[in-house]
This record gives sequence, C-alpha cells and structure tokens, in this order.
Amino acid sequence: MENFNGILSGIKVLDFSTLLPGPLATLFLAETGAEVIKVERPGIGDEMRYKSPEIEGTNVSFALLNRGKKSIEIDLKDKKSFKKIYPILKKTDVIVEQFRPGVMKRLNLDYESIKKINPKIIYVSISGYGQDGPKSQIAGHDLNYISTTGLLSLSMGHKENPVVPPALIADIGGGSYPTLINILLALRKRDLEKKGSYIDVSMSEGLFPFMFWGLAKGFSNNGWPSNSDYYLSGGSPRYNIYKTKDEGFIAAAPIEDRFWEKFCKAIDLPEKYVSQLNEDLKVIKKIKKIISQKNKKEWQVIFDKADCCCCVVKSLQEATKDNHFKFRKIFNRHVNLSEKCVIPSIPLPISKQFLNSNLSDNYPILGENNKKILD
Repeated sequence: MENFNGILSGIKVLDFSTLLPGPLATLFLAETGAEVIKVERPGIGDEMRYKSPEIEGTNVSFALLNRGKKSIEIDLKDKKSFKKIYPILKKTDVIVEQFRPGVMKRLNLDYESIKKINPKIIYVSISGYGQDGPKSQIAGHDLNYISTTGLLSLSMGHKENPVVPPALIADIGGGSYPTLINILLALRKRDLEKKGSYIDVSMSEGLFPFMFWGLAKGFSNNGWPSNSDYYLSGGSPRYNIYKTKDEGFIAAAPIEDRFWEKFCKAIDLPEKYVSQLNEDLKVIKKIKKIISQKNKKEWQVIFDKADCCCCVVKSLQEATKDNHFKFRKIFNRHVNLSEKCVIPSIPLPISKQFLNSNLSDNYPILGENNKKILD
C-alpha cells in the first residue's frame, strides 16, 4: 500500500529498553507507524551500539533492531534533564522499560508516578522473572531463563557435548512478543474504557507455552520429559535429524502415520522397523545408517517427490537465498548503514497492509533528535 503511514500512526512510544527484548518489540511498533523515541544514556546509549558485527563503525544488530526510530540522550538522574522529558510524558501513549525492578521508581519514572500526569499511559516493564517474587532481583540472560524454567533440559545435546540453542527464545518468545501482544491489547482496552494499563512482562514465564507438550505429559502423570526423550525433542525416529554421506543433515518430521509410511517407503526402511513399537532407539539407529549412504542433494530429490515432511538442513546464508523467500519478498525492506552500505531489514511477521510504507530506512544516531524533541 503506497503512502500509508501504518496502522499505529499517531501512537507515541518512549523506549527506555536496550539490547534485544524491548527494542525488537518497539521495532514492530515503529514498522507499523508508531513514533518510537529511544531514551538513551548520554555518551553511551544502548549497549547494543557497541557489540559486533560492525560495518564502518556501525553495529549491524543495533541498526536492524532500531530502524526508523528516533533517539534522545538524557541523564535521567539529573533534575534539569528530567524536567525536559516531563512534557513528553504527558503526550506519550506507550512506555517500554527493561531495567531491574525498582530502578524506574527510584528515577520517579515508574507507572504510579507517570499515571498521575498521564492516566491513559500504557506502561510495560520487561524483566527476567517479573516485578515481584523471590527471583525478581536476580540478574540473568536468555540461557539462564531457559534453564530455570526447564526448557533447556528438554533438549541440550549429549552430556559430553551440551548444545547452546541458537535462538534467543526467552528474549524474543518470552519478552518481545508478549510485550507487543499486551501493548495491542492495552490499546484496545484504552479505546473501550479510556484507561491506561500497567503490564508486567516476565521473560521466564513467557517460556512455558513453548513446553505445552511437556506440561501435558507431566501433569497427566505420564512422566516428566527429560533430555531428548520425547518425540518432539529427538526421542522418536519420526522427529529427528540424520546425517548424510556428505556431512549434511536431514530434518525428518513424518509424525503422522500417512507421512511416516511415505518416509519409510522413500528410504526403503525394512518392514520390521516400520511398525516396531517401543523400539525407537533401534529404529533411529537404522535410519541413521540408511541416510548416511546418500548425499543431501540426493535425499532432497527423494523427499521432494515423497512429500513426507522431510528436508535438508540449510545454512542461514542458503535460507536467505531460497527462491521461496525471494518470491515472498521478505527481505525487500532495508536499513541504511551508511551512504554506500544498505542491507535487508529484519523480516517481521506483519501483514503488509499494516506497515508504514514511509518509514525511514535509517537507524538513529545517539541523541540525534535531542534538539527537536527536548528543546
């Protein structure tokens, strides 16, 4: 849609968050038309500005997560500076903060303080374990949250070689997405009741929906799952990864019987293994031996024809060049890192009808909007 400012046009967001959970959530808001203002520490800003990888002095991850946003740098502990941000708070729709519980209260920027001057404010606090409770003040990162909630224990590789998951599940699945969902719900509530909302996002609590199958198994007294012993975590031949002759890998997920039958036929699995019950490890071992006899391209041809929920494991680079994703044009929006360097922006799962077609392709230089916003 041409010249559309986005479904959230007119919404003003003050983003006090850094690194990943909050910035990704507010990126969704910026991409859909909201005016997102990053509030950053003078001379330092968001820590993500200084992490690798870099191109011409610009952190690429920061640029991707903060495309189209604005930046002000302000010392929130300084009373004179605080007075400058006060008028903005009155006109703000959404505040997102990601400090340890209690920090915003010490700065007089907590929900109760802001609500007095802006009763319709939607205020989101993102933290590892929530704003109260025994763990609320414990520092942590994604690996800690997936560990304390039991998620990591379900699939972490062999004891001799434990594997760190490649996805920041707690930050994104437990932080960014719940933040976005609750902001949209709060905006709807405000439309109906003319009231603001306080939203307490606990990244660790947001992980439990990912383990619905484990909870079902445990709460039904069917036994709590452990490392890779359930069919969705590598304990079944119908949901597993197999190495090919040329050191590639096949992701096989023929869970349903109709797909399992096609899979077994495609790889010519001996009949005695096809319907073998309670012998999953033996079947897995046999399939590994069969898959290891052909190269990944040979298997890809076979599985494409069989249509049995099996595919070659691609590298990230290969995935970005996949014809399907090119056809879908998911990498067609861009971020300017410099005058000569432009890269694709993060493909967000937002229907194109809601996007801001006029969003800037630039990321904010630290404090570049101070004069226009604060003075």
